[in-house]
Amino acid sequence: MNCKVMAQEQQIRTPEEQIIAAVRAAPEAFRAEATVLGYKADTVLTTLREGTSTLVCLADDPRSPDFHVACYHKDLEPFMKRGRELKAKGMSRKEVDLIRRSEIKSGELPMPEKPMALYSLSGNEEAFDYEKKEVNEASPRYVIYIPYATEATSGLSKSPASEGAPWIMEPGTPWAHIMVLTGREIEQ
Repeated sequence: MNCKVMAQEQQIRTPEEQIIAAVRAAPEAFRAEATVLGYKADTVLTTLREGTSTLVCLADDPRSPDFHVACYHKDLEPFMKRGRELKAKGMSRKEVDLIRRSEIKSGELPMPEKPMALYSLSGNEEAFDYEKKEVNEASPRYVIYIPYATEATSGLSKSPASEGAPWIMEPGTPWAHIMVLTGREIEQ
């Protein structure tokens, strides 16, 4: 591991900085009232701000060299939280998916049965300027969860027809979702 990554891993932003960066993934109308989950000094995920809107925003993980924040409907939080718990145990994506699928099927893990949104911003470690409190260059990704949807039920292909075109990922699963990548970087 290089020194730059090690130094970044040790730098945990203040709660205010984490909140400002995390909510940038959300539509502006939801930012002020979103719940924000972020990191304490020991890199434990905690609630930095309890909100009143339907969105939960996840701050950038200080253990990762790249910038990534996401905001999603609060009803997706049990599913997202369970995924984080299983990944923290060192499980592979396939193992995580198998366990969550089983828990959803048994009713142990609630999964919304209606469409739910997720917004994210991703980029390199310089994608967000914490001093200026603004996005430098980040790629937005928009996701609409549509449980159990397939190509046949949604009319979407499993790959984008062109840049910016939606497609379906994980068809037929409880977490089937429409993906939309704009192919552009945003500056906000």
